[in-house]
Amino acid sequence: MNNSEIQILFPRPGEWQEFTLTAVYQDADGYTRIDRYTPAEIPAEQAPAMAAVVAALVELGEDWQAVQVWATQDWYYPDPVNEDDPIVGVEAVYLAVEAVNPHGGRRIFTDRDYPAFIITEPAAVAFFKHFAAA
Repeated sequence: MNNSEIQILFPRPGEWQEFTLTAVYQDADGYTRIDRYTPAEIPAEQAPAMAAVVAALVELGEDWQAVQVWATQDWYYPDPVNEDDPIVGVEAVYLAVEAVNPHGGRRIFTDRDYPAFIITEPAAVAFFKHFAAA
């Protein structure tokens, strides 16, 4: 696990095309860096990975809408199919999502609530590393 994090703020819950992405990471000299990006500053080759994050957020349903997402990168070890198979780890992006509902409720959801919040697609890991390079 690294100490990098990406925060995505959606000022209008449910309107996924409007957001601010903030990357928090240590640079090569050990200093903490904070870089902010708007949708227009996301490179075209990173757009599919951002779409994967949004697809995971849609899992919340209509009652809950994401207002903020924290993404971290670590290894994921899926359960083996049977005891004889070795456990193989893959790099993954983990999401924690702060969401609101129409009644003013606020809650944080994690991969324990929604397994889709563990994104193992290589494009998602590349997206994370692009913005939160160590």
